Amino acid sequence: MALAYLRELDNNVRFAIWRIEETADELIGRLQLDSREQTILNRLNKGKRTLHWLATRVLLRTMLNTPGFIDCPSDENGKPYLANFPQRISLTHSFDYAAVMMSDNGEVGIDLELVKPKILRIADKFMKAEELVSIGKDHIEKLYACWCAKEAVYKLQGNKGVSFKDNMTIKPFDFQDQGVLFLDLDAPHRKEQFKVYYEKFQEYLLGYVVEE
Repeated sequence: MALAYLRELDNNVRFAIWRIEETADELIGRLQLDSREQTILNRLNKGKRTLHWLATRVLLRTMLNTPGFIDCPSDENGKPYLANFPQRISLTHSFDYAAVMMSDNGEVGIDLELVKPKILRIADKFMKAEELVSIGKDHIEKLYACWCAKEAVYKLQGNKGVSFKDNMTIKPFDFQDQGVLFLDLDAPHRKEQFKVYYEKFQEYLLGYVVEE
């Protein structure tokens, strides 16, 4: 794996993006898998899904700087967590990259997406009509900033059943290569406004959020 991007937001929060260049066997050689993880790995289709799963675990080991076993199960909502380390984490992957965000304190969320025109076909599935009006026509990168922001907040809050379209609203913002937007979460278990950071990374769009 090759480190493509490393950023420390402060002393307690950081994230890293790695380009996946190894084979599955090479990645497995850098891990210690217990029986539960081996079962998960065996269920994955060979190919990118396997590489993504393995790469996020190798990156976790790198960021924690430990040769020991890292227990990273998922809770009942599918949210990954560290069972034997105190840090809070969020994982993402897209095509040739994997990323991990880590916090010593509150929850975090991160999402990385390869920018493609196909998002125009599904925009009304995750955006309200008034959100789309503020976005403007055919603004692909801005739509990806919105998707990544909603995905990052979804991962942070960690509960199933939260709808990108019905429970999340993004306030109007001016898109830049690197910027901030505000997202209102109105879900049964939580009502809160989040400050979400987004930025272009090569041909990808990255969104991340930190619990205040």
